[in-house]
Amino acid sequence: MHTHLTVPAWPEPRIAVMIPCYNEEVAIRGVVADFRRALPAAGIYVYDNNSSDRTAAVARSAGAIVRREALKGKGNVVRRMFADVEADVYLLVDGDGTYSAADAPEMVRLLLDDRLDMVTGLRVSHSITAYRRGHRFGNWMLTGLVRAVFGQGISDMLSGYRVFSRRFVKSFPAVASGFETETEFSVHALEMRMPIDEVRTAYSDRPEGAASKLQTYRDGLRILRAIVQLVKQERPLQFFSLCGLFLGLLGIGLGTPVILTFLETGLVPRLPTAVLATGCMSLSFLSFSVGLILESVAQGRKELKRLAYLSTPAYESAEPVKNQEAALLGQP
Repeated sequence: MHTHLTVPAWPEPRIAVMIPCYNEEVAIRGVVADFRRALPAAGIYVYDNNSSDRTAAVARSAGAIVRREALKGKGNVVRRMFADVEADVYLLVDGDGTYSAADAPEMVRLLLDDRLDMVTGLRVSHSITAYRRGHRFGNWMLTGLVRAVFGQGISDMLSGYRVFSRRFVKSFPAVASGFETETEFSVHALEMRMPIDEVRTAYSDRPEGAASKLQTYRDGLRILRAIVQLVKQERPLQFFSLCGLFLGLLGIGLGTPVILTFLETGLVPRLPTAVLATGCMSLSFLSFSVGLILESVAQGRKELKRLAYLSTPAYESAEPVKNQEAALLGQP
């Protein structure tokens, strides 16, 4: 006689679709409708970032929960969304209608089934206007830089289509104010060694009449600056060692002729060069010392972030319990 195990009434995961918006009146209705069809049980949140058009009104009429963030910039909106919204699964997508909602269920399923913390929508586009060559090259260069410093696992660092676990969201520092927030996502996941994955997703043109908010050179430089700052904060020994190496080589290059002249004549005719070389060498050793000290500080910060990550309970699916019951009862 088999013993019957009572399976608890496990709640379905709470899914939040979060859409940061600035002047997306043309596209937002379609975005809300598409994600409502793809994820019928999800709550759809539209955060209006001081739009000058009817973005908020259109999103509200489409059935979204509309909230407002006064501080300009995508990073500021993301920080507010992550603080306000309570869910088990968070889907972040731009409100410009360029990402495919049809891939959302697969991204959510992958996150839950494989117990991941981040799934990135890897953009695939055959349209030159949707994903311009300059943007492709910039993304490739910046992604390659992050992969070289922080590790593999991210192929499209600047994708605005992601699914996060609650653990990720509630442990994410959210320091950035603009488009560099995507860089923070990637570095945070790589630094915490979180389980992550990617799903290929179609990337299409904006609806007619919708304009891109991304300014290629200005935002590209901001992202590059953010990467440099993150390297300094998360890899201080590498960063300051490189600075020290540069200063040391500069000091050797400036000082070698001065030393050779002194050995031949006993004189130091280029005193300013000798002083500059000495200063460069002193700064080189100082840079190495600063890197060693800050490496210990960075390790302490990493441990605190790990503890914050672990303090948030992971979502438990009912499926393992059902499988366990079936195994005990001898069922397939």
